[in-house]
Amino acid sequence: MELLEIQPRELKFTFELKKQSSCSIHLVNKSDQYLAFKVKTTSPKRYCVRPNTGVVKPNAECDVMVTMQAQRVAPPDMQCKDKFLIQSTVVPYGTTETDIRSDMFAKDSGKYLEEKKLRVVLIGPAHSPVLLPLNGLLKQDPCHENFSQKDQLLSGVENTPPAHVVAKDVEGFKTAKVTDESRAAKDVESRPAEDVDELKLTNDIAKENLAKDIEELNSKLNVVELNLSEAKLIITKLTEERSMATREKETLKHELAMLRKKSDVRRVRVGFPFLFVLIIALIGIAAGYLMHS
Repeated sequence: MELLEIQPRELKFTFELKKQSSCSIHLVNKSDQYLAFKVKTTSPKRYCVRPNTGVVKPNAECDVMVTMQAQRVAPPDMQCKDKFLIQSTVVPYGTTETDIRSDMFAKDSGKYLEEKKLRVVLIGPAHSPVLLPLNGLLKQDPCHENFSQKDQLLSGVENTPPAHVVAKDVEGFKTAKVTDESRAAKDVESRPAEDVDELKLTNDIAKENLAKDIEELNSKLNVVELNLSEAKLIITKLTEERSMATREKETLKHELAMLRKKSDVRRVRVGFPFLFVLIIALIGIAAGYLMHS
């Protein structure tokens, strides 16, 4: 089912050098849900879109004004290769314009995304009358003709121009027809260029999605770097605690060795020395010998 009806499908601008030109896009929400839309173009510096994003309520309508900035140079053969892309998607009930985010229109979001492309057509200014055939004769287009009482008879019958004027008008009409046919042929030949523009628009959208992915990766890298910094701090703290434990262990070993050395000295000092005992024994033997003698 078509969510958003868009009229017209071609944006027609009246092209005049150093003058702006505007046209409107009419959007109609054909569903019973809130729809968010976004307008993109292949030449963002050349056009001003107001609003470029918005919300259309169920069964409601919205107008978007597109303004082409003043140009200093006319394109060749008045052929414009610019394109517009209108994206629309379903949003929750009560969503407003301030709630719209760029990720709502991402193709990898899992939501249904409706896209429609619009061509740009340039029209020359209506400074000269346009002749149209009528009953075998040529008549001015009512859109470009200024009527006056002198152009009509009192009876209301149209004036018939002289024969030489009619002949010149016929020649001009044939020339205009040949020009239109040549332009149509050039338009057919320029179809591949339009495909290139569509590819350019797709590439712009892909670049935008790539920029979003890069931004997400950068945020994830920042989180990983923060976790690495915390892990380094924890490792440094554990290393310091291990060094302190090692120093305390060495200190305890040294103190234990000192205590063992002191206990050995005390054990040696307990009792009489061997030389003292030997002298006492000799004295005793000598005294005994003297007493017996």
